[in-house]
Amino acid sequence: MDAVLARMRALEERLPPQDGVAVFNRVYLTVTETLHRRIEHGGFPAPRRAQTLSVRFAERYLTAVEAERAPACWRPLLQYRRHPGIRPLQHALAGINAHIGHDLALAVVATCGELGCEPRALEADFDRVGDTLISLEEHIREDLMPGPDLLQVADPLTHLVGSWSLERARAGAWSAARLLWTLRRVPELAEEFTDSLDAGVGLVGRCLLTPRG
Repeated sequence: MDAVLARMRALEERLPPQDGVAVFNRVYLTVTETLHRRIEHGGFPAPRRAQTLSVRFAERYLTAVEAERAPACWRPLLQYRRHPGIRPLQHALAGINAHIGHDLALAVVATCGELGCEPRALEADFDRVGDTLISLEEHIREDLMPGPDLLQVADPLTHLVGSWSLERARAGAWSAARLLWTLRRVPELAEEFTDSLDAGVGLVGRCLLTPRG
């Protein structure tokens, strides 16, 4: 956990504050620091499982943003990270969408493989990690949402923000993880499903990053 936190902090120092990846990184760094404190202070009944899941989860994000060619789910954020017509809230939601919608399921499968357990053994830890993310979602929206004078009911950003739900994305990630675990003995189907998941999450991310002019 210390290693992934160090990589996130190094990324924060490297990127200009207005960069879309930097916006998401600040949000995710806060989440990961919170998880780290909760694990260290006994907030998880099986700290090794929780830490392994959190680390495998974070590593997928860090690998994606440092790769020459990122997975499809991360490409919209990387391509539009400096677009002047996209608000910081959109960047944050696009990053959360990629990370929860795609990376979380793969992190669960990787953790199960590493620890030699079934997904159901991770369900309580998965739920606690998800609760931490959801508890911060309102804070994220409050920090990054434009003022009420800028955000009217008819504003496209209102529609975009209201169209995406972290709770639904988390539920989808758990279903995807269970399916991928079941498909692990059929590699070609597992790969096909993973590619489809990646592309679908990427499409949602591109919609979340619709420029506002």
